[in-house]
Amino acid sequence: MKNDALSLLNKINKSLKYKEFMASEEIMDVLEKRKSEIEKAIMKYLPRKLDEKYIEWLLGKPSYEYTIKPLQKSLAEPIWEFLDRGGKRWRPGLFLMFTEALGGDIEKVKDFTATLELMHNGSIMQDDIEDDSELRRGKLCTHKIFGTDIAINAGSFMYFLAFFPLIKNKGKFKPETLLRAWEAMLEELTRIHYGQGTDIAWHKGLADADNVTEKEYLQMCAYKTGVLARLAARLAVILNGGSRELEEKLGRFAESIGVAFQIQDDIMNIAPTEGWGKELGDDINEGKRTLLVIHTLKKANGSDRKRLIEILNMHTKDEKLIREAIDIIKKYGSIEYAKGFARKMVRDAWKEAEPLLPENDAKKNLKGFADFMVERKI
Repeated sequence: MKNDALSLLNKINKSLKYKEFMASEEIMDVLEKRKSEIEKAIMKYLPRKLDEKYIEWLLGKPSYEYTIKPLQKSLAEPIWEFLDRGGKRWRPGLFLMFTEALGGDIEKVKDFTATLELMHNGSIMQDDIEDDSELRRGKLCTHKIFGTDIAINAGSFMYFLAFFPLIKNKGKFKPETLLRAWEAMLEELTRIHYGQGTDIAWHKGLADADNVTEKEYLQMCAYKTGVLARLAARLAVILNGGSRELEEKLGRFAESIGVAFQIQDDIMNIAPTEGWGKELGDDINEGKRTLLVIHTLKKANGSDRKRLIEILNMHTKDEKLIREAIDIIKKYGSIEYAKGFARKMVRDAWKEAEPLLPENDAKKNLKGFADFMVERKI
């Protein structure tokens, strides 16, 4: 009887893993199909090869004379080198999923996929400078290849270029719609810097990082990582004529996806899988107070708590010390706790969002996407 029960349990586990694998494959396929559309939108606002016609389209006629080569070398080439490394393009993909779920016109709004991808890549290019990171997507960070000055300017350029779909699509939308979209973009881009500033202050020792609460961490995370997912939902609602209430509620669901993504990123930072393109434990090196660390500091005995704080404050790149910190985190079940926390957060948010969306394939994709972002392995 016992063997029969174990056999049945194994079959159930295999079945569940197979279903999770199939769901992941389907969602990745949905995102992959959208990548070419997203890249075309980005290329409209930043071609790989710059010329005077493009510069005039973007910035107007020169007061004196444009010179193309410096812009090619300092903007187009470093940005496209970074974009060509890959990335899942999930934020603009999420925007298109929301648009479809709301019955919107993809052709009318597709330029705004560039908005989300440019904002995201601008933020992480500058994030790498602030953290003095070595690797991003399996290669040296932009500032390590082209220089810090180039990377700062290119990151800022992407932030501002992200607003140009509003300017270039004025004829497609009512003025009040464009104003709402502009407000949403400005709000979320400002919030990114609030979240990043909080994170920096904690790991630089500018504020009390040893007693950070889960709610304080989640607020930082919602602003640092959740905002562009929330903006994807907000823009989809705004550009398709939805109400402010719908904008707020779907925005909250999307924000939960972004926060879950960050929690899963934190987990993979100390327990990487194949395809992980960053250094092992660079969050430990940077002294970051992730949900994993906060949970461990709350549960650990006095000596383990003291030792983990000591290693975090060293900002060490010594692999032996990093692995010691990771072992302390694992000892208190913090990985399992963080995974469970992310799952519950997304599922609770989906319960609120689900009744607001009509029944269609895009709605199913949204649910599958949310689950995938919690369970992803790459």
